[in-house]
Amino acid sequence: MQLIIGNKKYSSWSLRPWLAMKVLGVEFEETLSQFDMSTVSEQFYEFSPSKKVPVLIDGDQNIWDSMAILEYLAELYPEKNWWPKARDERARARSIAHEMHGGFGAIRDECPMNFGRAPAAIKLSERCEWEFSRLEALWEDALGHSGGPFLFGEFGIADAMYAPVVSRIRTYGIKGGKAFTTYCAAIEALPDYQDWANEGRAEPWIVKEAEIG
Repeated sequence: MQLIIGNKKYSSWSLRPWLAMKVLGVEFEETLSQFDMSTVSEQFYEFSPSKKVPVLIDGDQNIWDSMAILEYLAELYPEKNWWPKARDERARARSIAHEMHGGFGAIRDECPMNFGRAPAAIKLSERCEWEFSRLEALWEDALGHSGGPFLFGEFGIADAMYAPVVSRIRTYGIKGGKAFTTYCAAIEALPDYQDWANEGRAEPWIVKEAEIG
């Protein structure tokens, strides 16, 4: 099983399945395909139908899109903690995960993931501030129900989907309450998250479009 990812410094979508597979103990071969904005990353065309990363290759299966990869893995390894066991909790977890998958556009645009950037606050739009408020309310609700440390108690897909936002909160000096503090600390304490962050910081490549401020 091979997971093709982009630059660890910038590729938030690659981080999601990579972190879930690491934390939940799925063995895989990692292949990093560097972003090349000058050629619009033409090398992605060789393995990615969407011309984007990540892509999971499992035998003759080629699965693209982070959420599709995670759902595929959940079916392949049902004994692992991808989703909560209770149906009502699974429904909430899926709602939360898919809200991240399809929403929070202002956060993506204004605060791109960048492990190489020195932490510093930036001016946010009203829409972006609202999205961070929505994010905090969502985390407070989930943690209030589960008791933490992760959104549904144990680490799962919902946490993998929000892990890149944790990096953005630190990178751009976003202020918040207890939910931000405790949940960010839980994600950042994961050894696999730390490995990704350190490797991202060590990368020499710079993508100007992802450099803010």
